Amino acid sequence: MLLTDKKVQSVKPRDKKFKMSDGDNLYLQVLPTGGKSWIFRYRGSSKEVTIGRYPTVTLKEARLKRDDLKRKVHEGVDVATEKKLDKLKQRYSDERSLKAIGREWYSKHSVDWSDKQKLRVENRLEKDVYPFLGNKDINTIKAPELLMVLKRLESRGVLETAHRVRGICSRIFRYAIATGRCERDPAADLIGAIPPASKKHLATITDPKKIAVLMRDIRDYWGNFVVKCALQFSPLVFQRPGEIRHAEWKDIDFDNAEWRIPDHKMKEKGRGVHIVPLSTQAIAILKEVQQITGDCNYVFPSNTSKTRPMSENTINQALRRLGYGKDEMTAHGFRSMASTILNEQGWSSDAIERQLAHVEASEVRRAYNHAKHLPERKRMMQAWADYLDGLANGAEVIAINRGQSGNE
Repeated sequence: MLLTDKKVQSVKPRDKKFKMSDGDNLYLQVLPTGGKSWIFRYRGSSKEVTIGRYPTVTLKEARLKRDDLKRKVHEGVDVATEKKLDKLKQRYSDERSLKAIGREWYSKHSVDWSDKQKLRVENRLEKDVYPFLGNKDINTIKAPELLMVLKRLESRGVLETAHRVRGICSRIFRYAIATGRCERDPAADLIGAIPPASKKHLATITDPKKIAVLMRDIRDYWGNFVVKCALQFSPLVFQRPGEIRHAEWKDIDFDNAEWRIPDHKMKEKGRGVHIVPLSTQAIAILKEVQQITGDCNYVFPSNTSKTRPMSENTINQALRRLGYGKDEMTAHGFRSMASTILNEQGWSSDAIERQLAHVEASEVRRAYNHAKHLPERKRMMQAWADYLDGLANGAEVIAINRGQSGNE
């Protein structure tokens, strides 16, 4: 007897699963849990294939699918085997999708990233790339398709994000090439395809008179002592705020007056250890703060947990407490301050750029040893600290440039 919608809906489960025939090799299978699914049997009862679950697949739809499967069986197709192959193809396709490979790349390469960087990269992929290209086989994605993704970002006025997304996608494509799932990187074809982002200049102070006031304000900072030490340390070494807050005692070499920043802590990876010569003033600050944080891993730990570094906004907040607005001075601004003044004083641009750990445009120039220009950099860092002290003390400071200090 043929089934009806009412009968299918009202049938109750039993202790064991059972099947109800709708005739012509179509069955409703009922599980003890109450779940119901449509089964098509062929070649007598030796083979069967699941058509779908009820009520997602209605009785009418199940009959139509049954008729389609019957035609295939009549043509000699083993429909159960075909279904298994389709599942394998889908799984294989999913593993080759941009989304699958992108997430695989992310899990392998984000291990040493900061939480902020992890979230930023993940959001850019999940919100700006995967909804449009995520399910496509990565080897079939062409440059014009990726350009459309970037154009969406351009239309939103976030050009810098568009350039960063192109760079992230390029890294995923190169990873896919290395793992044998892609032949070329279409993101590389899009360099120059969208307008350059206007460069944002972080606020800084470069007028010596204003620097003098800033140095005195920092010296008189009344807040947390560890924060004060980090604030005093920042202009002396002019490294990135993230590198300063992640500084660990094991990286400080007091005997050689050096801070050796491991490659994985640098913004640009793959360049080896970055050496920061420490002036006598920087050493004095470190020895002061060591009395408080010497039992921690971090030189400047969080105020709430010794196992975590200082918050990324701590130095900026300290500057705000001193009365410096974000459009006047930032933690990152100490880098521009040092670069501007040291260049004006005549120090070697190579030594300054190396001390700033800037990326060289030429791969050949990037290949130099991490100790390159070190003797000159040591002289420069001490002269810089003395210069800042002189400004803070109100002395008339005469710049000692590279020409006067001698060549290495």
